[in-house]
Amino acid sequence: MKVQVKVFRGRDFNERRPEDYQIFEYTGDEKASVAQLLYELNSKERLVDIHGQTCEKITWECSCFVKKCGACAMRINGIPRLACSFFLYELKSPEITLEPLSKFPIVKDLTVDRSFIFESLKEISLWLEGNARMKPETHEYRYGSAKCLMCGCCLEVCPNFRVGGRFTGAVTPVNMYRILDEQEKNGHRKDMKRSYSKSYYEGCGKSLSCRDICPAGIPVDDLIARSNAAAVWGRG
Repeated sequence: MKVQVKVFRGRDFNERRPEDYQIFEYTGDEKASVAQLLYELNSKERLVDIHGQTCEKITWECSCFVKKCGACAMRINGIPRLACSFFLYELKSPEITLEPLSKFPIVKDLTVDRSFIFESLKEISLWLEGNARMKPETHEYRYGSAKCLMCGCCLEVCPNFRVGGRFTGAVTPVNMYRILDEQEKNGHRKDMKRSYSKSYYEGCGKSLSCRDICPAGIPVDDLIARSNAAAVWGRG
């Protein structure tokens, strides 16, 4: 399968220009993932674009290749996805555009700085203190919560999220549910509930754009409702 690969290589995605893109040609198995495509392009001794010009290797992140780490999140034909789980046979035409997630600072090419995600969870004290209480009836939801890759795809499509803002997006309720459900009723739990209201509940516009984009298949809207119930409505 022959594919024309258009890659963003600029410094500011929100002010992108035509010259910020380079186009490459890839020939390989249609069952190859975008991650495999990038790996094979970079493995060439000399990477050249469609004009025959020598180019720097493409900077991107990947760790597992099996949809476990979330590091390879990027925009694939305008939609945030994991490069390791989107395959060439899914293309509607023999062209593909690869861009970085637009909501995060660009490090280089397709790599962005997602540290805001992890820092925001630290800010709301998202950790367990003391003994965990385990309720068998909520195990399924705790497991779903634990599947979060913190890849940033849900934040990319959220109209209310921006790095540096108070609103932290769907990553917060998805991960908060597991901790709130296990945390004994103490001072730390009360602090988490207050932080949750300020960092998520008060800023969510209920667009639910995050609901269908999760590459891990997490029931995002269900976990949001359960976190809201436990942290805000006093039902958990």
